[in-house]
This record gives sequence, structure tokens and C-alpha cells, in this order.
Amino acid sequence: MKKHLTKEQRYQIQSFLQCGQTVKFIADQLNVNKTTIYRELKRNCSSLRIYVAEDAYEKSQIRKQRYRRFRKFNDEMKQFIDEKLQKHQWSPEQIVGYCKNNKIPMVSYERIYQYLRIDKQQGGQLYKACRHSLKHRKRPVGGKQTIISNKDSLDQRPEIINNKERFGDWEISLLVTRPLLEKIVKEPSLP
Repeated sequence: MKKHLTKEQRYQIQSFLQCGQTVKFIADQLNVNKTTIYRELKRNCSSLRIYVAEDAYEKSQIRKQRYRRFRKFNDEMKQFIDEKLQKHQWSPEQIVGYCKNNKIPMVSYERIYQYLRIDKQQGGQLYKACRHSLKHRKRPVGGKQTIISNKDSLDQRPEIINNKERFGDWEISLLVTRPLLEKIVKEPSLP
């Protein structure tokens, strides 16, 4: 699959939409994911929710030019970041915001955080100048899972529990319908 839609693909999208085709059908015909089509429509439809291929292509080119700026992390940026962190205790977001308002070339704040983490791993002290000392990092999904030690299998429980003759042996769902709950309360099966 291609990374970006071409001008021809955008004209095909326009034609399919005019014919009343679904997004899934369009995605199958263009051999792209349906999310790509949804994103294309969301970004490039007019205010009246009309998709025009030529306008969509122009908007995509403008976006491409906007993000094509050459922003390489260089020594000058490192010195600027070091100064703002150590002397003023600015956050990476503040540094990027300041640079954006004053037309100073700067990398993203995530790249600054990467720079701070690398410095920390190499034994540097720059991360300590950051107000939260890099403590507020999102934890990866599916972190440590608790394993219950000495757990018993359901197959190993006593047979009397399967008879459900005693009050504590009943297993019920958290979602209990009202009539069933009333029946259980009115007719308890206590020995």
C-alpha cells in the first residue's frame, strides 16, 4: 500500500462519492485502508461536506510544505535548550512555544524529551533541571501483570460446592435482572 494518496486517487474518490459508493467500497477499489479514506474526507471536505479532488490535492500540498521545514537537532539548539532548562527551568513545551512565537527554528518537544532521556542514560544531570525530572512519562500498555500465587483451579474445589445447596456456593453475575433478584431474595435455599 502507498503511504500517501495521489492526485488520481483523489479524483477516483470524488467519482465514487458522486456515485454514492460507501467508504469501504472506495477503500477496496483504491487498495487502501478505509481509515485513510475517512481521514481524507475529514481533512479535505469543504464546509458544506462536499469533496472536490482538486481542492483536496491543493490542501494536501500546503500541509506537505508546512511540515517540510528543515529542522535538524544541532548544537545551537542544544545550547539554547540547555540554557532555558538550567537557568529558567522551562519545560520542553515552553521552549518550543517560545521558539515558535519568535520564529526560531526548533525541534518538537518530544525530541527535546528524547534528548533529556539520552542525557540521563549517559549519566548527565540535565534532566534534573526539568521541573518534574522526567517522572511523568506514560507507562507502556500492558505493563506488569499481577500473578496470583498459590491459586487453586476450579477443578480442585470440593464436590459439595457444585451442588449449590449452601448459601455461599452460588455464583452470580454482577448483572442480575430485577425479577431474578426478587426470586432469589423471596425463596432463599438455606438448609
